[in-house]
Amino acid sequence: MKTAASLFFLAGSLLIALPALAQERVWRCGNEYTNNATIAQQKGCKVMEGGNVTVVQGTKSSGGGSASSSGSGSSAARAPAGSPRVEGVDQRARDGEARSVLESELKKAEARQAELQKEYNNGEPEKQGSEGRNYQKYLDRVAEMKAELARNESDIAGIRREIGRLPAKPQ
Repeated sequence: MKTAASLFFLAGSLLIALPALAQERVWRCGNEYTNNATIAQQKGCKVMEGGNVTVVQGTKSSGGGSASSSGSGSSAARAPAGSPRVEGVDQRARDGEARSVLESELKKAEARQAELQKEYNNGEPEKQGSEGRNYQKYLDRVAEMKAELARNESDIAGIRREIGRLPAKPQ
């Protein structure tokens, strides 16, 4: 009975000590971490203290670094790996559809801009209701109108950029 208790105590103490033995020193070398002491000494790394370090490896692109910077085409226009290939006719149809949607959005935004500018009246819109007695309400509304004009102008610029990224219209 005495040996069983001592074996149980020894097994329990080993289970408690194992995590402490499993944790090695970790060195930080810039943005890299290592638990190899010789590499850490060669690179002049600093010992990390006071916490666990979890490192998640990033994914690497399949094309390699030199292919993406070669300038053979824009990386934003490339389809992800494994996506189905779209024929030229289909792609032109999609581009045409995208252009028509963007152009209609541009027309709506430009019409909204004209309406906002007319209402804004060069920073002096007509006072409404209680704004004659409460000038701060009027100033708040004018500031909101100015901000809305700026947002709408930004939207117009963004739509024009998107249209500019599309391939030229076929003649």
